[in-house]
Amino acid sequence: MDFPAIDPVLFEIGPFAVRWYGLAYLVGFVAGWRYAIRLARRVPDLKPTDRDVDDFLVWAVVGTVIGGRLGYVLFYQPGIAAADPLSVIRIWEGGMSFHGGLAGVAVAMIVFARARAAESLALSDLIAAAAPIGLFFGRIANYINAELYGRPTDVPWGVIFPTGGPLPRHPSQLYEAALEGLLLFVVLFVLTRRQSIMRRPGILTGVFVTGYGLSRFMVEFFREPDPQLGYLVFGTTMGQLLSLPMIVAGAGLILYGVYRQPVAQSAVSAAPAGNGR
Repeated sequence: MDFPAIDPVLFEIGPFAVRWYGLAYLVGFVAGWRYAIRLARRVPDLKPTDRDVDDFLVWAVVGTVIGGRLGYVLFYQPGIAAADPLSVIRIWEGGMSFHGGLAGVAVAMIVFARARAAESLALSDLIAAAAPIGLFFGRIANYINAELYGRPTDVPWGVIFPTGGPLPRHPSQLYEAALEGLLLFVVLFVLTRRQSIMRRPGILTGVFVTGYGLSRFMVEFFREPDPQLGYLVFGTTMGQLLSLPMIVAGAGLILYGVYRQPVAQSAVSAAPAGNGR
């Protein structure tokens, strides 16, 4: 089927244009931020608190943007930085890497947690549980922009993308939205309902990292490789090579969280609430 006629620009006011991609980032960050605050309030005796999560939003945005851009340049366009170093900061020209953004947020979380005397893994658990929200909207925006499409296919739901040639292709952006966004969110949502897991920092982060790595590795079999890189060792793609260490690291975090001593509920929070005004 033909790609639906969707304008990447939602609306324009003079020289100011609101694009679906920018709106997806905004909605993803705000919705994830509010959800993480809600999760923090379910375990009020642990740090980070809901106020810490509130303050972390700016750090998360900066870490995502800087890490995502650096990751894209280093992993997917290494020649650009050498030929034109200033291209690294020209974010408006496009090009972001999830793996780089993840690394940027991880650094931001470690620094922020130390500054607030909070456990970095407890903070990352809250962010990890909310991250699939942003991933879902981001992949939908990729589809609207007709970018990062899949390989040629003869399946009935194949899409003829405007810049993808005459052949139908896998709508791999929607595959990723379903796996990295919806499915991973549901799995993490179920796990956050259990206090025993919330009190073992590292498990939720490990499930997210492993889940994303597995989802991305599988979807890469249907996604068109980046033209400047093509297929790499053993026919893999850059996305698959970057996902393999995520799967291993995520499994390690799950095991660490399972076997570590759970954070006990404090006596203050365990006491029954009074009739305060």
